Amino acid sequence: METTKGANGQLSYWHGSCGPALWGCTIGGVLDRSASAYPDQVAVISRHQQLRYTYREFLAEVELAARGFLCLGIEKGGRVGIWATNCAEWLITQFATAKIGAILVNINPAYRAAELEYTLTQSQCSTLVLIQGFRDCDYLETVESISSGAGTSGDLPSPKLPHLKKLILIGDTAPRGRFGPALMGWRGLLEMGRSVPSEALREREATLEFDDPINIQYTSGTTGFAKGAMLSHHNIVNNGLLVGAAMKFTHRDRLAIPVPFYHCFGMVLGTMVAVVAGATIVLPAAFFNALATLEAVEAERCTAVHGVPTMFIAELEHPEFKRFDLTSLRTGIMAGSPCPIEVMKRVVREMNCREMTIAYGLTETSPVVTQTTTDDPIELRVATVGKPTAHTEIKIIDPITGRIVPRGQPGELCARGYMVMKGYYRNPEATRRSIDESGWLHSGDLATLDEQGYCRITGRVKDMICRGGENIYPREVEEFLYTHPAIADVQVIGVPDHKYVEQVAAWIKLKDGMVSSEDEIRDFCKGRIADFKIPRYIKFVDSFPMTVTGKIQKFKMRETSVREWGLDLAARIETA
Repeated sequence: METTKGANGQLSYWHGSCGPALWGCTIGGVLDRSASAYPDQVAVISRHQQLRYTYREFLAEVELAARGFLCLGIEKGGRVGIWATNCAEWLITQFATAKIGAILVNINPAYRAAELEYTLTQSQCSTLVLIQGFRDCDYLETVESISSGAGTSGDLPSPKLPHLKKLILIGDTAPRGRFGPALMGWRGLLEMGRSVPSEALREREATLEFDDPINIQYTSGTTGFAKGAMLSHHNIVNNGLLVGAAMKFTHRDRLAIPVPFYHCFGMVLGTMVAVVAGATIVLPAAFFNALATLEAVEAERCTAVHGVPTMFIAELEHPEFKRFDLTSLRTGIMAGSPCPIEVMKRVVREMNCREMTIAYGLTETSPVVTQTTTDDPIELRVATVGKPTAHTEIKIIDPITGRIVPRGQPGELCARGYMVMKGYYRNPEATRRSIDESGWLHSGDLATLDEQGYCRITGRVKDMICRGGENIYPREVEEFLYTHPAIADVQVIGVPDHKYVEQVAAWIKLKDGMVSSEDEIRDFCKGRIADFKIPRYIKFVDSFPMTVTGKIQKFKMRETSVREWGLDLAARIETA
């Protein structure tokens, strides 16, 4: 490959050139293709639901649900939200909405009322597919609280949720009396589908283009509130194709997916990778459970398993780990947050994942930008995040000047190619800040590029906290804490953690004469923001370290926090 040179030698630019040609088809077209090639191959195993579908059966169920959505009057480009943990219905909804050209809006199961209201309103969802609840949050009660809080009896649509017209509850039956005809059960959706002829679905599919937006994923990004990254069929299909190629995935593989579907990791690197190859999707549980994952790998003879580092650590350290036969494993992906090198080595050695890969990416890039391959030597698979995947360009630039830096010098990683999102939904200003005039998406991550094109992530340009694969923007937590009656000022930072790589820490300045405690602050947060955003560490202060111009020096806050809370060992964990 021809390299770019500058005055100081080779510059930090690389173009991924090895891999299959891009596919020009829709997500529904990919499912049709695999169902035709492998009709009797097992497509989905949902162990906690005791459900199994062959590709022929899965396609039939998807098309029945798609016809049900058509019966509800959902148009091409209409938004359908899904608020659920991992289940077969999540998968069916993913492909059914794609079949009719509706845009699937992924909603984090950990969201509470404020976050749900923002997401539904900003995305203008007309339909919400949901489960009864997750942990201590009743989803129907949460929707009702938002609706009735607007001065209505909880009916839909309501002043606070003006676009939401229909709720579809995953389960056998929907409770009577709540939301009236606006609420129906999953079985009811499928029954409605039987009244719509298959020809109507074929007609809708004929209107779809692979560049159409098909998915909105909310990400905290680098500024302000969560933004909805719009991904197309082309983005998702080809990211799944290329990631699967790097893993040498085929229809003979069985992939255990303990990561959540609402995130790109589960939805693209999990389900799409498998369906592109005609492989089997294995759901160990509704949400991550180390024991259930180990049981699923052994019982279903999985050849691959995905996870964020925290998940692999939990599996390796489970008291019953040694009793499981994991010899069927070959590959998988460790991603979602910086991967501790020693953990990667243990996964390769103790879980038999001799071809385990590491991937790096962002929601805005569908998500993978770089990935190690099964052929890379172990040294590179534990110390880097690999090379840019095929059809992907990256460059490392000076965050101040915007110029490409020499090889080996850190700078901001930028990416360009088929995988870059279409933009942020209803947020052109944020889109312009993220994607420049030349089509480069600015990641906000600091990285280096070596002479062979391997990339290493060294930090973040902004202050994003990545806790166990969850991206948390400090300002969002800060703005919520500002609503506490005793807080005058607050600064939120990320601090190192053995288990989650990073934890949320808050430095709080109280109003004059006011008192509070760490437990009281956390109690104030519970049930109002997602649990993973609640500060693990709290420090009450009289002031913050600042520059002479009054700018908060968060790096000094982090140094002090590491020292005072005894986090030195966690801070020294080496990551790829």
